[in-house]
Amino acid sequence: MATETVKEPVKTYKDIDSKLLVAIPNPTRQAYEIKIKIPEFTFLGVKEQPDFAVIYLTFYPKDKIIELKSFKHYVFQLRNIVVSYERLINIIYDDLLKVYDPERLRLVMICNPRGGISSKLTIDSDWKSRGGQEKFNDWQSIEDEWSVSM
Repeated sequence: MATETVKEPVKTYKDIDSKLLVAIPNPTRQAYEIKIKIPEFTFLGVKEQPDFAVIYLTFYPKDKIIELKSFKHYVFQLRNIVVSYERLINIIYDDLLKVYDPERLRLVMICNPRGGISSKLTIDSDWKSRGGQEKFNDWQSIEDEWSVSM
């Protein structure tokens, strides 16, 4: 007797749960920078095939900081989400901004090659086009080079 394989319903970007993100109080009001790297970030591309990327997050906190365990759960849910990386970086950025309200948030996603082409996407809350004041300006001098493992 053959067993039937039940296919789970496809989850899309609309199923991403930002409520998984937990904020904890910032222990100081002094200026400092938090950098987070997700070296094995995975999600499902629009063809429902696994996509792989490295995410770099730069965070200047105000009143709240990221509770890393909750961030891990948030990122883990994305493994089963079918979404383009262009939409995904914007969703992650919006969710982090909404929950943590940082002084600055910079998100860089370096996607592994697909069809021989690699992509690098960046969003920075300091940009005027994102509502920033361009007071940090360090993003203007960042070298636009990245390495990709093939």
